[in-house]
Amino acid sequence: MFQNVTIVELANVLAGPSVSMFFAELGARIIKVENLYTQGDVTRSWKLASEPTESDISAYYSSINWGKESIAVNLKSKEGQQLAHKIIAKADMVISSYLPGVSEKLGVDCETLHKINPRLIIGEVNGYGAEEPRPAYDAIIQAEAGFTYMNGNPGEAVKMPVALMDLMAGHQLKEAMLLAYIRFLQTGEGSRVTVSLLESGIASLANQATNWLVGGHIPQPTGSSHPNIVPYGTIFYTSDRKGIVLAVGNDQQFRGLMEVLGREEYDEFKTNSQRVKHRSRLNEWLQETIALWEREDLLEELHQARVPAGAVNTIPEVFQLPQAESLSLYDEETQLSGVRSIASKLPWKHQTNLSPPPRFHQHGKKILEELGYSVEEQKKLAERGVIPSSGVPD
Repeated sequence: MFQNVTIVELANVLAGPSVSMFFAELGARIIKVENLYTQGDVTRSWKLASEPTESDISAYYSSINWGKESIAVNLKSKEGQQLAHKIIAKADMVISSYLPGVSEKLGVDCETLHKINPRLIIGEVNGYGAEEPRPAYDAIIQAEAGFTYMNGNPGEAVKMPVALMDLMAGHQLKEAMLLAYIRFLQTGEGSRVTVSLLESGIASLANQATNWLVGGHIPQPTGSSHPNIVPYGTIFYTSDRKGIVLAVGNDQQFRGLMEVLGREEYDEFKTNSQRVKHRSRLNEWLQETIALWEREDLLEELHQARVPAGAVNTIPEVFQLPQAESLSLYDEETQLSGVRSIASKLPWKHQTNLSPPPRFHQHGKKILEELGYSVEEQKKLAERGVIPSSGVPD
């Protein structure tokens, strides 16, 4: 659907790059312009202890950089800015993630780019909005947006193990850019859309926000339990010490749960309000009863009774699920694996053969040749520190 669209990525880490990978999966060409002197996207160096130190492709970087081309440029130099402008002049969209004020210093701010290419859609993601220059990382935003306080067990605030603030900001930016693209198709005009991690996090508080705004209740850490529904989210352990989670959303489902577990008298738990009131007593009985079952046997019975329940899977178990197969990415040559960003089933074609995450400046020579730079000119750019010397034609 986006096969004739070129997007320039001036973004680091997770939020911005996740958006450009989404467009790559829909056929767009993504040119990732990386910082020459930091050796590119910082996530290239975010490695597990088990990963090889010599590679510039980490597992983290691999999560959101499939289907892209990489060129390294020194945007602090005038020549580097001119080179970036030549790339952007031919593009349809730009995605950036600079701190407020930095894009102006690097010559890639909205005003400058729209003079070069008025039809450009510019998507910007930052931490706190256009006026707040603080650097933002997901762990900090989780805390400031209220998620860390609510997460974990009582007395123990805990960060979530996935950078969901980045991912939710990515979804917000993706939606904004799609709206901007619809507007472009209608009017032919470019535009600038901005998203902040903090506002994206606050907008995602959903029912926990209204528990406070409407109900006057300050959400507290309750482990996996739900403040409004019981049993919902609580983890119980079976006789084989495997976890299951229940998500009983109505009284009919609760009746089915009681039938499977063999309890005929449960008047004090019949309604959800009663179950919320007597949460501790109910959960204690559920754990004692569930501990008499093996996990697979219990889940089979619950599924047949249409009681919402599932296994607490490890990541290896997740990727044994049939649903994970269509989301998996693999490149034979590099032996790199990944996960698609698009989980929806679409009635039109999208990319099934994404190229693996690019090495640093892997496509520099090709992109420069397309822009008309001769071999001699590329050598001079490298000598002046505008591009890396590696990858320059002999």
